Amino acid sequence: MLRWLLVLAFWTLYVPCAALLGFPWTFLSGKVDFLYRIAMWGARAGVRLGGVKVEAVGRERLDPAQSYIFMCNHVSNLDPPIVVPLIPRRTSVLVKKELFRIPILAQAMRMARLVAVDRSNREAAIASVRAGAEVVRAGLPMTIFPEGTRSRDGRLMPFKKGPFYLAEEAGVPIVPVTILGTYEMQPKGYLGIHPGTATVVFHPPIPVTDYPDRDALMAAVAAQIASALPAERREPISVQPPSS
Repeated sequence: MLRWLLVLAFWTLYVPCAALLGFPWTFLSGKVDFLYRIAMWGARAGVRLGGVKVEAVGRERLDPAQSYIFMCNHVSNLDPPIVVPLIPRRTSVLVKKELFRIPILAQAMRMARLVAVDRSNREAAIASVRAGAEVVRAGLPMTIFPEGTRSRDGRLMPFKKGPFYLAEEAGVPIVPVTILGTYEMQPKGYLGIHPGTATVVFHPPIPVTDYPDRDALMAAVAAQIASALPAERREPISVQPPSS
């Protein structure tokens, strides 16, 4: 509990300080790179304060010039501040639409090309997908947790279809990402942090055009993510072969 309180206290103090420093420069220069860098520094620092070490595997498989959609399993509140700073370039993410009602923050998020998620109705959801695809086609990677929420037992849950609509619309490869160790350190519902090492495995990119339909693509991504999970957390997954 004390470690998690220390992390939360650090982030609570760091975020407004970073905003005071980063927002003026961002709005004056019209560039978000400096704000993004200090945000990533804060994410890494908070994780370290919690006693968490981070190791990355497989990033050498990625082409720095290629835009990707990174799809990760999700078991802990630690996952986003661990995985996002490891993405080779600045990445967009999906954000609840309610956060875009905060005026100054909303402007910074728009400049960073973050995408508002609105699931209130089918038309709004489709608009969110198209907005995300436009960001990716413009060259900015996207990081998504396709399960939509944290798993309670560490096993992969069924994926939402929206991220895969987005991937097909954008036409860029998906990089499956397996996050290991965070379930043991802070599972869903646990208000503390056990110190340890988180390992983030970047699997080979999967071209969306290699699979005959969306279900086959979803199964292939799930199979790759599951392949690095401990045996007791794997579920049998049926994957259709790539189209010839």
